[in-house]
Amino acid sequence: MLIWLASLAMLVIAGAAIAAGPLMSRVEHPKYDTVSRDGDFEIRAYAPMIIAEAEVQGARKPAIEEGFRIIGGYIFGANQGRMKIAMTAPVQQQAAALPAPGDETGSDRWKVSFVMPSSWSLDTLPPPADTRIKLNSLPAQRMVAITFSGSYSDGIIAEKTRELRDYAQRKGLTVTGSPLLAFYNPPWTLPMLRRNEVMLACSC
Repeated sequence: MLIWLASLAMLVIAGAAIAAGPLMSRVEHPKYDTVSRDGDFEIRAYAPMIIAEAEVQGARKPAIEEGFRIIGGYIFGANQGRMKIAMTAPVQQQAAALPAPGDETGSDRWKVSFVMPSSWSLDTLPPPADTRIKLNSLPAQRMVAITFSGSYSDGIIAEKTRELRDYAQRKGLTVTGSPLLAFYNPPWTLPMLRRNEVMLACSC
């Protein structure tokens, strides 16, 4: 009986984990048009957007956790208007300086950002109470992206970045800047249900 109950409890927990990831990720995403799709690769035309961004020092994983905490406080009401702002996806991370080739995750300074919901503007967003947070308006831009599920360890990100750069080179695309990492799901989402991306700004 105890074994049966334990098995049932594990099934319930597993079912909740399967459902929670996608449900928690059904939030507003940045608006873009797909210019072309080739397997896991896409060229996207992004609309202008506003981001809330914090620069954090440290290795990639603890940096995104710290950045999430800082910006999460802002959208949950720790701002000068004490206003709550809806969560969006993805959480974005980018090296603060252009990394050396082959060392895409070796930076010790990272920019972590949330895209603000499209219903807000720079005029209506409350000023951050935390001076580490900056609100920036980004123009329309094109990005080449690779999408993948599963782990987003430093090794996997480096591998996917190499694949993305190789793809851009094969297609004759000019890419610039540091890779932009995008994570769409809560950390407890089962790996097979995660949506992760690496993107590069491109002239395409």
